[in-house]
Amino acid sequence: MKIKVCGMRNQENILQLYDAGIRMMGFIFYDQSKRYIDIEKRDLILGAVPRDVKKVGVFVNADLDFAKNTVITYNLDYVQLHGDEDPKYCAEMMKLAKVIKAFNVDTVFSFDTTIAYQNCDYLLFDAKGAERGGNGIQYNWNILKDYKYETPFLISGGIGPDDVDKILAFAHPKFVGIDINSGFEIEPGLKNIDKIKTFTSYLKCSTQ
Repeated sequence: MKIKVCGMRNQENILQLYDAGIRMMGFIFYDQSKRYIDIEKRDLILGAVPRDVKKVGVFVNADLDFAKNTVITYNLDYVQLHGDEDPKYCAEMMKLAKVIKAFNVDTVFSFDTTIAYQNCDYLLFDAKGAERGGNGIQYNWNILKDYKYETPFLISGGIGPDDVDKILAFAHPKFVGIDINSGFEIEPGLKNIDKIKTFTSYLKCSTQ
């Protein structure tokens, strides 16, 4: 099972997370997020990431050239698109990095919306909330049984330390991992390493 920890922006915390075994980390380039990395701090923060970590840049309706330049500058392995990016935008980004396209799921969400994005490397099904991710709320994962397409997906949205049994019990042929964030935070952008260690000890994790 893949596990990605999103919203990293503290050098020491990044290294602690690495020591805890996490090899996929998300970095937010959306200036409306509480976990946004300020421009003047990016070189320092991204430069502290060990080489074998998969770096995921999170964008929301970003200018295409900005997103491309950010991928190149910081040697990002993935881009996670949390806005209204169309399939053409995704295809352009796939020339530089793997693409995770996020969708906000609620009781009226139609998985037909994902048909045009099946060329992406992964989809991410997040909870629909007031913000573009990091809302700390969950949705009913049973909804995901209606997903009948081929692109593998990750689950996000309010996942916390008490959700191990729920994750292990969830079954879907295209479910490949989880994306955690606010449920493991001391404050926005600072993760509780002990809670993550305990949580991941029950899950089989992958970096690829």
